[in-house]
Amino acid sequence: MDEREIKALERGYEENKINLRGILWFGIGLTFSVVITFVLMYILQVYMESQAVATKDEVNPVRQQILENNPNAFLPPEPRLQAAPGYGVDTPTGRVSLELQPPQAEWWTLEKIWKEELEKGQIDPKTGTVISLPIEEAKRRLLQEGIKARNDEKAKEEFERSQRIISYSSGGRLANEIRK
Repeated sequence: MDEREIKALERGYEENKINLRGILWFGIGLTFSVVITFVLMYILQVYMESQAVATKDEVNPVRQQILENNPNAFLPPEPRLQAAPGYGVDTPTGRVSLELQPPQAEWWTLEKIWKEELEKGQIDPKTGTVISLPIEEAKRRLLQEGIKARNDEKAKEEFERSQRIISYSSGGRLANEIRK
């Protein structure tokens, strides 16, 4: 044993021996390996970008043949996030071009069309007949027609049948329960 070690044992503890040289060499080695990694990644990126530029102009003949047969072959599956395909929206009055509009213009246009349809109803462009109506307008027209409610036996049977619920809780047997 060394004289210092003997003195340290007499004091009751060991001295901390930090190897500063080993820590510095580790830090230098780590820094060197990081720099080498960055240089290699930069070289790889430059190489891959040059390959992408070289193959960008080439047209794949198989892809061209598939697109000739089916123009929508490479589109993502439904539902697509873009509600209006292309750069416009088809409206009842014609097509609205959205080429120089912000991305939200498509949604704003569709929302405006849908609000108009909810307020005024939807009209079939081919026949000119009303396809759908707002609920309040439909109620008003129904009351104007003067349709009376049925109070005969058949109406009572329909009402009772609508109140029956099929229950499977009775050991597998179908049981009609009347609930109110």
